Amino acid sequence: MGRWCGVRRRTGAGGARPPASGRPAGASAVRPRATAAVRLAAVTVLLATTASLPGGTALAAGAAGAAGAAGAAGAAGGAEGYAFADGAARVEGASDTAGAALLQPGATYRSSLARNDTLYYRLELDADSDTYVSVTAVPGSEGEVTAVDGVRVSVRDADGASCSLGSATFGAAHSPRPVTAWGMREIEPGASRCQDAGTYYVAVERVRPEDSPPDDWDLELTTATEPRPRQAGPTEPPGTWDSASPEPLAGQPERRAGGSGFARATAVGQGVWQSDIRPGQTLYYKVPVDWGRQVYASAELGGSDDASGYATGALRLGLHNPVRGEVDDAAKGYTGRPAAVGLAALPPVAYPNRYASSRQVGALRFAGDYYLVVHLAAQVADDFGDGPFGLTLRVRLRGTAEAGPGYTGEPRPKGVFELSAADRSAVPENGATRDGDAAMRAVAVGGIGAGSLLVAGLAVWTVTARRRAA
Repeated sequence: MGRWCGVRRRTGAGGARPPASGRPAGASAVRPRATAAVRLAAVTVLLATTASLPGGTALAAGAAGAAGAAGAAGAAGGAEGYAFADGAARVEGASDTAGAALLQPGATYRSSLARNDTLYYRLELDADSDTYVSVTAVPGSEGEVTAVDGVRVSVRDADGASCSLGSATFGAAHSPRPVTAWGMREIEPGASRCQDAGTYYVAVERVRPEDSPPDDWDLELTTATEPRPRQAGPTEPPGTWDSASPEPLAGQPERRAGGSGFARATAVGQGVWQSDIRPGQTLYYKVPVDWGRQVYASAELGGSDDASGYATGALRLGLHNPVRGEVDDAAKGYTGRPAAVGLAALPPVAYPNRYASSRQVGALRFAGDYYLVVHLAAQVADDFGDGPFGLTLRVRLRGTAEAGPGYTGEPRPKGVFELSAADRSAVPENGATRDGDAAMRAVAVGGIGAGSLLVAGLAVWTVTARRRAA
């Protein structure tokens, strides 16, 4: 993360007897399919309408996520189940570069990593775009992990020279959870390594195999490309910025359950958000952050009736950028009394941040959806029970949105480094609160219209079902 150079950071029909009802054979199967199709159409209209409203992404995502969350969580593995991206292609990592499978820009993949393996994947890159790869490793919930155990990701050229090296570990809590490391190939003025078009390789391994659980870990891999800006800009990071930590945002909390993976992250803006969290669980939220804006967040854990004991690094809050690279993280122990943890004050999002020596500043290099990841250590259950525990997330955005660098081409995936009009209208400027925000009123008004559409859809479904029954 930051500035990396070398090491930087799935009987025949004729003999069948007519059904007793007198209906032709197969009619009973046709009616449920038709009925289900109408029902699905009605729900689809609702979700599409809701998502098109300012700030409606979270509402649509929440409704869609509820339909498949249980199945995704049960199949994903990990402490409380990690929800992998829908449609992620399965890819097998190779034991050497000769058999490495190709990762396409903008795509998401699933794979697995054994304890002592080093796996290779292939990239075909041009000489103009920066390329980013993230790897989320999902261990099983039962394995013993150490503070220094985790996953390491490196990007190398065809000669084996390192373009970048990044890692993520479980930390002092020793709690199994999804951990994400990222790597990159950057086009840098004056650089001689990893600048040419051609074949590159991504190597993935565990940080300390000897300390790692014996079971295989599931992996989620993403790739993204960032074109060059249209005009050359500063090659030094911004010199000054408001580094004072703001007061945590006050206000009436709004209920918003967290998602169970990056692809299922719950969209939130500036505000105070409440949820429940259980020991071993990891929750994901996404916040649209524009160029020129600063994001600050804190997480608070409610008290326990049994205030006896201590869990090291129990409450963890992390911030990840649009390509899932970690920006910052903080953790706090838990004694059964209310506890709070906050991120460090971070500079505004700016293209030249990539030239900073600081890992945190370097990761704030583009606009888009930033991810807040909250984890409650599994060990909390030992002294304080299985919960759930009350969680409050406070998100504040400062500064005025600015124009971006203007890219010469289209990033992949499309739109990853920009905010939609709906995102911008849902996120207030200059630290304003969400109270009375016009965008939220639009969501409320639009919700009435969406509800009307749902009623209409259900009416069509009912009439169709009755006709089929007749």
